Amino acid sequence: MAELLRATGVTKRFTGALALDGVDFDVRSGEVHVLLGENGAGKSTLVKVLAGVHRPDSGEVVLADGVRLAVIYQELTLVPELSVAENLFLGRPPRRFGVVDQARMRRDAVALLDRVGLAVDPRTKLKHLGIAQQQMVEIARALDQDAGVLVLDEPTAVLTDTETDRLLEIMAELRDQGVGLVFITHHLDEIRRIADRSTVLRDGRSVGVLPRGASVEEMIELMVGRSISEQYPRHRQDPGEVLLKIDGLTRNGVFQDVSIEVRAGEVVGVAGLVGAGRTEVVRAAFGADRYDSGHVEVGGKRLAGGDVQAAVRAGLGLVPEDRKGQGLVLTSSVGENLGLVTLGSATRFGVVDRGGQREKAAGMASALRVKTSGLGQEVRELSGGNQQKVVIGKWLLADPKVLVLDEPTRGVDVGAKVEIYELVNRMTAAGRAVLLVSSDLPEVIGMSDRIVVMAHGRVAGELPAVGTTQDQVMALAVQEIPA
Repeated sequence: MAELLRATGVTKRFTGALALDGVDFDVRSGEVHVLLGENGAGKSTLVKVLAGVHRPDSGEVVLADGVRLAVIYQELTLVPELSVAENLFLGRPPRRFGVVDQARMRRDAVALLDRVGLAVDPRTKLKHLGIAQQQMVEIARALDQDAGVLVLDEPTAVLTDTETDRLLEIMAELRDQGVGLVFITHHLDEIRRIADRSTVLRDGRSVGVLPRGASVEEMIELMVGRSISEQYPRHRQDPGEVLLKIDGLTRNGVFQDVSIEVRAGEVVGVAGLVGAGRTEVVRAAFGADRYDSGHVEVGGKRLAGGDVQAAVRAGLGLVPEDRKGQGLVLTSSVGENLGLVTLGSATRFGVVDRGGQREKAAGMASALRVKTSGLGQEVRELSGGNQQKVVIGKWLLADPKVLVLDEPTRGVDVGAKVEIYELVNRMTAAGRAVLLVSSDLPEVIGMSDRIVVMAHGRVAGELPAVGTTQDQVMALAVQEIPA
C-alpha cells in the first residue's frame, strides 16, 4: 500500500504543557489507522498538526503529491442559521451564470444525505436538527471533498447504533476505494470491527502500534498503562426518600405525561432512541425549557416551571448533553468555569470571595485529576474528557441533592469514564440522587439501579438494572405507544 501521509518526531507545546512529544505516525492508502488514547493523550492535537491548524514545534508532516486531506473535527464546524444544503456546500456552492444554482444544490444535497442515511429536507435550517443529525451532515460534507486522507475525530460519539453501523460501512467502502482513513473513537468495539492498525498515544507519546484483531484488554492496558477489570463499578445503596419527582410532565408535540422518581442513594437511568424525548424532558425539569403541564419536585418542594435559578436553589443540577454549547464558557479559565454555579453563594455585598473560589476550584481540579497547565488555562484548550470533568466538577462544588447527567461520558475515554462513574458512586453514597440519561446501553445497565425507557416522547416502561439485557431495553425503546 502506498504511503499517503507521514508525521515524524512531531512535538507540540501549549502554555508550557507538552501536548505531543516526538510522535511518529503514518497513513497508507486503503487502510483504517486508528488513533487511540485517553483524553489528553494528544490525539486531537496530532490531528490539528496533520491538518495544518497547528504548526509543530519540531518534527515534520509530509503529504504525498496530489493527495488532499479532509478532517471531521470533534467540534462541529457548521453554521446553525444556514440550511442543510448550504452547510454541505459551504464555500463552494454550485453556480450557474455566476449565481448559486439552488435547484442543483438541493439535488446534490439529497444524494449526499442519502449516502449517510439521513432523510431530512435539505432546505431545513441546521439549527432545527439534533446533534446526531448535525454530525451526519458534517460527515456527508467531508465525503464530498474527494480526500485521499480522511480524518474522523470521534464521529460516532453522538450517533445511534444504526447510524454508527452506516458510518462504518461508508468507511469500509472508502477503504476499498484506496482512501486512507484516520479514525478516533472511544468505542473499542468499533476499533475491533474496522481498524487495520491502531497507534496508541499516552501523555503525548506513541507507546505502541496494535495490529488488526487486538483484544480490548490489550487496547486498554496500552492506553492507560494498567488493566481495568471492572468497567462499570456501580456501588448500589439502599434507596431513601424521593429527592426528584417528575410528575405528568408534558410539552405538546414533544413529550407527554412523563413521570419519573429518583430516591436518595439511587441512580435512575433513562434510555431510548435519538428523538425519544429524553433530553427535552430533563431540560424542562431543570427549567431550561418550557413545559405545558405537569410538575417537578426536588426534596418535596415544587419548582416553578422555566426557572433555572429556582431549580439550582432547590438542589437540582444538570450536566447538559452539549457540554461546549451549554455547559462551559469556553473562553474563560478552568478555575472560573469550576466556580460558575457557586459564584452567587461566594458573593457578599457585591464582592466575590475570589480566594475561596480559587481554593475550592483547585481542590476539585485535583480531586477529579483534570489535566491542565493550571486553573488559569482556558477551558477550550482542554481535551473533551477533561472539559467534561470541569462541567461535573462545578456541580459537585455546589453539592446538589439531585444531579442530572445527560450523556456524561460521550467522547470520554475508558479511564476517564471509570473516574466519572466513581464520582456517581460518591454522590449516591452521600445520600444524593442521580438521573442518568445515556445512549450507551451497557452504561445505562451497568451504572443504574432502575431504568426508565422512553419512546416517542413517552415512558414506554421501567426495568430493574440487575439482570436486564440490552435486548429488553431495546424492545421497549422501539415499541409503538398508543396516543
